[in-house]
Amino acid sequence: MKNSKRISRVAGVLRKFGNVVSFILKPVYKIYEAWLFSQIYLGPMPRHVAIIPDGNRRWAKNLGLRPVLGHNVGYKRLKEVLEWLWDLDIKVVTLYAMSYENCVKRSREERENIFKLISSGIEELLQGEIDRRRVRVKFFGRFELLPDELIAKIRKIEEYSSKYSDRYLNIAICYGGRQEIIDAVRKLAADVRRGLIKPEEIDDEIFKKYLYTSHLCDDGLEEPDLVIRTSGELRISNFLLWQIAYSELYFCDVYWPEFRRIDLWRAIRSYQRRERRFGK
Repeated sequence: MKNSKRISRVAGVLRKFGNVVSFILKPVYKIYEAWLFSQIYLGPMPRHVAIIPDGNRRWAKNLGLRPVLGHNVGYKRLKEVLEWLWDLDIKVVTLYAMSYENCVKRSREERENIFKLISSGIEELLQGEIDRRRVRVKFFGRFELLPDELIAKIRKIEEYSSKYSDRYLNIAICYGGRQEIIDAVRKLAADVRRGLIKPEEIDDEIFKKYLYTSHLCDDGLEEPDLVIRTSGELRISNFLLWQIAYSELYFCDVYWPEFRRIDLWRAIRSYQRRERRFGK
């Protein structure tokens, strides 16, 4: 009992100390934020940014919280990051909401919680954000792994937002890059069998029109310029394997719930400092 009270007092002192430090450093942070923005706002912006928002569960576990709470906080951060990207006039954002492997292997509680968050996100977008930002929303992945209610909402928002093309928001759910390529090959093979295309005619330009991102091909936006992954992991995890062949990759050490505006701007600054050669 005494140890419990002592721990409680120490925790209270640390919280107060943290608040004091935060108060002192806040003006410094704002100055750094403004300085960082001054470095990027006149530079070339990526047209298509793809994000792997990793680290929600580890963030929660480090704080002694249930993993699903990490996804809840991560969802709130995601809404903020979308606003930051749209304020920078980024035309296409692709989010890796849930991988195919996650949909197959994660616990039912975790899967249902993510589905619930996505459902809430769709409802929020339909309340006015789509019209305000003039954004077309597109979901892709293995929909057979999703609940029927969520599929119905996905179809609703895709149909409603199809009239816009100022911005695009792609959400990959129960998605895998290998599975996408397999699906594309199957569709292409079916068209060859029907005589719609000859095997010798197949090339990169033809094949990309069978991928999930085919709705972006007419504007040349199907390939991300910049891919951001949080949590410090240095891997792609089966994400957009065809599309990111020449993308710039940026790995950020922070967990997704802690991702800040300056982390986004650092990623864009890194992108602007690179020379994209595309094999030349």
